[in-house]
Amino acid sequence: MWSVANYHHMVEAGILSDCHVELLQGKIVDRTPEGPLHTHSGEGTAQFLRQHLQGQTWIREAHPITLNTSKPEPDLAIVRLPWSQYRQRHPDPSEVYWLIEISDSSIAIDSGYKLKIYTSAGIPEYWIVNLRKQQVSVYRQPESEHYRSVETYQDGELTPLAFPTLRVSVSLLLAQEV
Repeated sequence: MWSVANYHHMVEAGILSDCHVELLQGKIVDRTPEGPLHTHSGEGTAQFLRQHLQGQTWIREAHPITLNTSKPEPDLAIVRLPWSQYRQRHPDPSEVYWLIEISDSSIAIDSGYKLKIYTSAGIPEYWIVNLRKQQVSVYRQPESEHYRSVETYQDGELTPLAFPTLRVSVSLLLAQEV
């Protein structure tokens, strides 16, 4: 089992420079390569969020956050400002508004390992965009090993807890909008 500190040392030493991995619950796990639909969904969602949350939050795309036993790289992390505070470190759970994982071939990891670590870390909201099933699962109210609220959407709009006036189209998340 690897600690976050050991993982940082390996990254700094360049040991993982040719690897596409992340640390999940003390295990170094390969990241699944993105297909075009995954990339399209992520880029479209990130652009939308940047336009609508400018000056209120920072949108991170596939960059690490720091948890107790993990260094996941969520597809999108919506985190607190100021951006400059992340110059020497990655955001921790107290700085995360919500996370979005876009799943095509990574659904087992996103709804397994990552769901468990995000819940345990107290991430207040977590969205899984399941491109294969064309649905978005919204997890809220973390409690120990699970989220108390889980809802699944195939259409309509979602409103993140931290930004109650923002409306995010499910079709945008599922890369159905052009």
